[in-house]
Amino acid sequence: HTLQTWLDLTEQLLETGVDSIAIKDMSGILTPMAAYELVSEIKKRYDVRLHLHCHATTGMAEMALLKAIEAGVDGVDTAISSMSATYGHPATEALVATLAGTEHDTGLDILKLENIAAYFREVRKKYHAFEGQLKGYDSR
Repeated sequence: HTLQTWLDLTEQLLETGVDSIAIKDMSGILTPMAAYELVSEIKKRYDVRLHLHCHATTGMAEMALLKAIEAGVDGVDTAISSMSATYGHPATEALVATLAGTEHDTGLDILKLENIAAYFREVRKKYHAFEGQLKGYDSR
C-alpha cells in the first residue's frame, strides 16, 4: 500500500457520504513517520474527521499516536495502563502525561486515571488464564 492508495480510498469513502474515517492499525506496524505523513496528507486534502486506532504489539503505537496528533488527527484510542500494551492499545496515562501542557493537553486528571488503573489491575488478575503469550513488544 502506498500513500496514494490511502488518499484514493479516502476520496472514495467521502464520495459515499461518510463524515469520519478511522485508520485501524490492528497489527501495530504503522510507523510514527508513516502515521504523520498519512494523517497530514489526508487532513491537507480533505475536510473529514480522522481517528487513529493502533495496537501496541510492536512498540511503535505510542509514537505513532503522538506523530498523528502532531499531524492533526481528531481522535485516538488508548487503554488504561493496567489493560494496555502487548495486544492492546497504548496506555492512556502515558499519552495524557506526554500531552500535558501542550496545545494538545487532554485535561484528564492523572490521579483519577491512576485510580482506574488500580481497579482494573485487580480485575485483570481474575482473567490471567485467558491472556495471550505475548509479554512484551515483538518488533519482528
